[in-house]
Amino acid sequence: MAIKSRIRTVPHYPHHGIMFRDITTLLKDPVGLRITIDELVNRYREVKIDKVAGIESRGFILGAPLAYALGVGFVPIRKKGKLPAETIGHDYQLEYGTDRIEIHTDAIAEGERVLLVDDLIATGGTAEAACILLEKMGGKIVECCFVIDLPDIGGHARLEKLGQRVFALCEFEGD
Repeated sequence: MAIKSRIRTVPHYPHHGIMFRDITTLLKDPVGLRITIDELVNRYREVKIDKVAGIESRGFILGAPLAYALGVGFVPIRKKGKLPAETIGHDYQLEYGTDRIEIHTDAIAEGERVLLVDDLIATGGTAEAACILLEKMGGKIVECCFVIDLPDIGGHARLEKLGQRVFALCEFEGD
């Protein structure tokens, strides 16, 4: 696949035994970037979406041009303390400890249809937290969209157990 072949694998990053799927090689390639955004636009062109929400930070890179092409607003979901106005947040478990993501309190109106976007779904912890946060604000999640799915790690199944629809442009199995 044109997208998958443009994604670099970095062995043992950030820890020994991890095969890190790096989309910077996909993004720096003008054809790869265009194919990625075009495929997402084609998927969602006929779907009623009010906002695209992108998870920090690669979700911003993908979500903003997607929102622009779809003619809808873009909403950043950020790590704790990064947004300047009033926020609502959600804490979630990491392998070692907890983290928090936040969104502006005025970012999503009750009943708005939201497409959640990030570069990769692995364990699904951050995406799950983002879904909970968006729903807490009254948003209706249309789908959780990723460039890469690592299905063996379980995030895709985790989101589906929450009742979310999940889509990825490509998969890397076994890692």
